[in-house]
Amino acid sequence: MRTFPSEVLVNVISNGEGPGNQGPWTIDAHLWSFAGDPTAPKPRSVLSLLLLQANQTVPVSALIQELWGHEPPASALTTLQTYVLHLRKLFSAALSVPASEVAKSVLVTTPGGYLFRSASDEFDLERYERLSAEGRHALATGQNAAAAERLMQAQDLWRGPALTDVRAGPLLQPQIKRLEESRLTTVEQGIEARLRLGRHQEVLSDLAGMMAEHRLHENLHAQFMVALHRSGRRQEALRVFQQLRATMTEELGLEPSKRLHLLQQAILSDDPALEVAPRTDGLAQLLDQLTVR
Repeated sequence: MRTFPSEVLVNVISNGEGPGNQGPWTIDAHLWSFAGDPTAPKPRSVLSLLLLQANQTVPVSALIQELWGHEPPASALTTLQTYVLHLRKLFSAALSVPASEVAKSVLVTTPGGYLFRSASDEFDLERYERLSAEGRHALATGQNAAAAERLMQAQDLWRGPALTDVRAGPLLQPQIKRLEESRLTTVEQGIEARLRLGRHQEVLSDLAGMMAEHRLHENLHAQFMVALHRSGRRQEALRVFQQLRATMTEELGLEPSKRLHLLQQAILSDDPALEVAPRTDGLAQLLDQLTVR
């Protein structure tokens, strides 16, 4: 079975730069640099959908819906076949093998659709999902150091939003949303693991950046408040709450949750519960403890 050489990797969530490109592509530049028209949006969409469902058949009907919605032209099937042929030529050039071999072992025609075959080491999304799953399991079983390592490795694979150079249709849009939600969860859990290890100052810059992206996300604000408090910056921790409350009131007409209010009160009173040994104190357990008292 044909696999990619080490210098040709498939990147969906991380950017690459190839020779002659003016900037990063989120579908790997090593591949697109071989294409006759690297800016063509529809072949990008076809490849994106195949990559996001690697090693699974993507039905022709799904590809046509992604490209043209519910009113495809009469030539849709023929045009799709042309795009697939174009992609096979692209991979053929990247791999230095005949397009016929690509059709047999990389971008394969299956009953009713097409399948992109990839090994995990060649695909950043599969590496990300493996690392984040390992990190989540380690966190759930109290292996906080291992969790922090795996989750940070997964986080480091990201270089900005996924598939920013692809025109997303009705099927790609929810897939991209899923990836972004997964990224947010991975960052949150990585921060949680480091908080449990007492690495409070280390997470401050990550939290500041994430809160700029997610201005109304209560759990990120709670993590930031705890990290600031445990870093000896109680006034700043209280200011984070005040800013969140002002934003929620102005934009949503809502108050922060009871758990956030109780965390604010705990910081105001310098509650000893906030200083529980970090190796056993997860944020969720801390907030639960404040709630039930």
